[in-house]
Amino acid sequence: MTTTAAGALQPLLVFDGVQMGVGTWQWGDRFVWQYGTGYAAGDVRAAFDAALAAGLTFFDTAEVYGLGRSEQFLGEFTRSDAAGGASVPVRVATKFFPLPWRLTRGSVVRALRGSLKRLRLRAVDLYQIHWASPTAKVETLMAGLADAVEAGLARAVGVSNFNLEQTERAHAALAGRGVRLASNQVHYSLLNRQVERAGLLARCAQLGVTVIAYSPLEMGLLSGKYTPDRRPGGSRARRYPPDYLARIQPLIARLSEMGRAHGERSPAQVALNWTMCKGTIPIPGAKNAQQVKQNAGALGWRLTPDEVGELDEASQALQPA
Repeated sequence: MTTTAAGALQPLLVFDGVQMGVGTWQWGDRFVWQYGTGYAAGDVRAAFDAALAAGLTFFDTAEVYGLGRSEQFLGEFTRSDAAGGASVPVRVATKFFPLPWRLTRGSVVRALRGSLKRLRLRAVDLYQIHWASPTAKVETLMAGLADAVEAGLARAVGVSNFNLEQTERAHAALAGRGVRLASNQVHYSLLNRQVERAGLLARCAQLGVTVIAYSPLEMGLLSGKYTPDRRPGGSRARRYPPDYLARIQPLIARLSEMGRAHGERSPAQVALNWTMCKGTIPIPGAKNAQQVKQNAGALGWRLTPDEVGELDEASQALQPA
């Protein structure tokens, strides 16, 4: 295992062979995803098994997903999988939520120990700061991440939802401890390309920071299953009103056309492939095995540069203000 001076697993090894991961926000979340209505624990377990069968071994969770239930699910599944003699190595990433009263570097390590207990692990492959803190400095949080690495609790560390300036500060602070900033997990999809416009995507590439794209299907909108007459449930219904769903339909139609040209790929598979062509690792969520299998269909082929450019242009007018 190649390590830095501080003992951190090199980012190239953390993401070695990873083109796409699995987001687990849906696993236990009732508010946004209505866990328990339409899907339950058995569906989530089937999603995990389907992911391994498809070669998807990178799982991203967080302490706040399902108020800890997502981490518990992942811990149960990986433990039972290991007990069953499975040889597929699973890589687990989780996140620290910067509650306003978490002011010290020690709070980062304490939270990680809580996550590890739920995950039934001695260390995670990637530990991330979920958002920049409203009260603690970036440098304080990075000191906590470096402490976690030195304590052997995290093999690599990253951030999430950090803007350009915050990412540069995080990178510099960790470098001062001999630890690499492995990743920045950001909202990135055809319907939200703000990190491109802000220059963050390019800067991460310059710094050697892997960009993990969450909500790459824009909470299911890019799957094509939602229309003004068939809207998503829960809080997503308020976030995406009928007029917006109507505006995106031409883009969905173009994704469908491109998909047919690549062996009957779905709109979602084309949208995921686009994020990979942009140099990111998408982590689409999945409630069940069928969704995992659909997502995995984005692998093994590639959009052409002209097609990527066409989708860039087609999505430009749909970007948030």
